[in-house]
Amino acid sequence: MKKLELELLALSESNASIHSYAVVLGEKYGKRKLPIIIGSFEAQAIAIELERMKPARPLTHDLFVTMAKTLGAQLKEVLITDLKEGVYFANLVWVRQEEGGKPWVQDARTSDALALAVRFACPIYTVESVLSQGGIEPEQWDAAFDPKPTTSSEPDQLDAFAGLAEDNSKGNRLSIKALEQELQEALSHEDYERAARIRDKIEQRRRDS
Repeated sequence: MKKLELELLALSESNASIHSYAVVLGEKYGKRKLPIIIGSFEAQAIAIELERMKPARPLTHDLFVTMAKTLGAQLKEVLITDLKEGVYFANLVWVRQEEGGKPWVQDARTSDALALAVRFACPIYTVESVLSQGGIEPEQWDAAFDPKPTTSSEPDQLDAFAGLAEDNSKGNRLSIKALEQELQEALSHEDYERAARIRDKIEQRRRDS
């Protein structure tokens, strides 16, 4: 079985349904992209690690990583093995030094597997059959993922955009030190979406200064 290496390209809100996200994987040595719809909890877990944010308390995936390392286990790779009726299947490939590096395989949800992959900084692979079914060619990408306009029938999205506008307005009035305090407060309350917006505002302010 030939494995094809993937890299994590993006994480964004999905147009497929409310409160879902799309993690976009791309062929490391090709042009196809593989979008996978995941839940908000798993998306948050991936985003927090990618952005190097430190939550006030360990998330479930962080706890799993700590336990695995304590037991001497290392995640060698993630393999997305199959796509059936729109559902992706994945395996975690583990090794332990005490066992001479002999790997063993554990079945996992793909979203959880990706959240662990970014924490262990291990490679992500798939097979040709998965990319043939779920992969999107470059010329198809824009048409397939053209963002839909927000309408009044989507109150949750409108609330999110309103919150972003309010944070931006407030952020323009605060100093970097005050923004950093706001960031710590958001992290202490485990409001990671707001924390990400404040962090972006701090970075933009530093670039502009």
